Amino acid sequence: MFFLLALHLAVGIGIVAGGRALGRRSFLLAAVAPLATVLWAATKAGGVLDGRPVTESYAWVEQLGITIDLRLDAFALVMVTLVSGIGLLICVYSLGYFGHDRPGLARLAGVLTLFAGAMLGVVLADHLIALFVFWELTSVTSYLLIGNDDTNPRARAAALQAIFITGAGGLAMMAGLIIIGQAGGTYRISELLVDPPAGGAVNAGLVLVLLGAFTKSAQTPFSSWLPAAMVAPTPVSAYLHSATMVKAGVYLVARLAPMFALTGSWRGLVLVVGATTMLVGGLRALRQHDLKLLLAYGTVSQLGFMMLLLGVGDYHIAEAGIVPLLAHGAYKGARFLVVGIVDHETGTRDIRELHGFGSDAGWRTVKVVAVISAASMAGLPPLFGFIAKEKALDGYVEHGDFAGGTAALVVIVVASILTFAYSARFVLGVFGRCGDRSRDVVSLDAHAPSAVFVGPSVVLSIATVVFGIAPVLVDELIGAATTALYPGSEPNPVELVAGFNTALLLSAVVIVFGIALTVLRGPVADIQNLSLIHI
Repeated sequence: MFFLLALHLAVGIGIVAGGRALGRRSFLLAAVAPLATVLWAATKAGGVLDGRPVTESYAWVEQLGITIDLRLDAFALVMVTLVSGIGLLICVYSLGYFGHDRPGLARLAGVLTLFAGAMLGVVLADHLIALFVFWELTSVTSYLLIGNDDTNPRARAAALQAIFITGAGGLAMMAGLIIIGQAGGTYRISELLVDPPAGGAVNAGLVLVLLGAFTKSAQTPFSSWLPAAMVAPTPVSAYLHSATMVKAGVYLVARLAPMFALTGSWRGLVLVVGATTMLVGGLRALRQHDLKLLLAYGTVSQLGFMMLLLGVGDYHIAEAGIVPLLAHGAYKGARFLVVGIVDHETGTRDIRELHGFGSDAGWRTVKVVAVISAASMAGLPPLFGFIAKEKALDGYVEHGDFAGGTAALVVIVVASILTFAYSARFVLGVFGRCGDRSRDVVSLDAHAPSAVFVGPSVVLSIATVVFGIAPVLVDELIGAATTALYPGSEPNPVELVAGFNTALLLSAVVIVFGIALTVLRGPVADIQNLSLIHI
């Protein structure tokens, strides 16, 4: 594991040092690190899924007893798959996205590799201090990625906003982690899981840790940095906001929830913040005309959804949270890549200007990907996103008998209706059905995207179809990840339909009202425009 972190560091620095001479080829070199990680993870998957985690430990600051402890268990394997698998696809996609003569490509590819290495460190760290160091490295490298175009004032402002919010949250988190480590007599996360500390100081420390997690995962009221970060190139947006950075906070909450969810105000904070984020993000997504901003606010909403599942400390509900963790990486990654293709080839992301374009096979493929990924996010069968929604609803129906559980279930249903509506808005935008004929329109003969440009989004859309139709392919991984978080738990099988039950009925309600909200988009928009709080 340490070798993989060192490989990302060496490749990233090497690419930056190569400079303009490498150009677009920088992304071919950048692909080496995630490819090596995927292959390594595949060789370790069998033992990890059988409950035999891979561990490594290296002395760091011996005088203070600080070590770099790394641990690959099944839950970390889920995150490694997302970070490196999607990272590899982003490198391929970038070959089609960027032109040969675009300046700064080596710096971008190198920093992207360094960011991926820092993110791997976050999900593999088994020591609280090591986790914090990698956590802050993701903030620094994401700042460089968002502000990559240093000639663009908007990019610089967005980068500063992101690092200010996430950096401040990180400092609060550091204080909380130290409090927890001192109270527990160990900084090793796997040991804290066995014997978690308690007391007033620990409760205060947990609030600080949650503050750090909320800022990193763009929870309300700290979500403003994520939509602003859409000024970054689409490959960066797709990587940071579908599979990696924004899920760091969700990952941390999922790691600590089995130990501390019933301690102090943890569960209450997670429920209130997650529910608010899910609703506000969904409402704001409905207002957007820019396809990329629509996805950004949709991501905010989905992050609130994952927080409601992974942060409440019940293993049945947590198992339901691991499914959207994977599903979101597939369908949201595909949707970001589609937006990048549309923007690159037509010159606009404004759905009011997309009246119809591209009739050849290349564009038809893009539109199929758009439909599949949006349908998965909307929770339509037989796609992976449908299973994610069903598991979540069933988890709260069957096991949400705690304070705030019923309210959380209602929020999930309402927000799922919003998700259906803005997913439909995305599809209509890509197909040019939301246009304003009084505006300038894009060319109907927009240049067809290349296969290398379209291919990564196709791979992700295939994944959401295959895992929906055959969830048995990920059943063992999800079950093992749940057991890694909650030792001794007995996860239920991941199925497309678990039978005619309350969750299935609620899914039907979501679809019916989602269609109605899509049809009534005009009046709803008028109401939103009159709203004093502009949501």
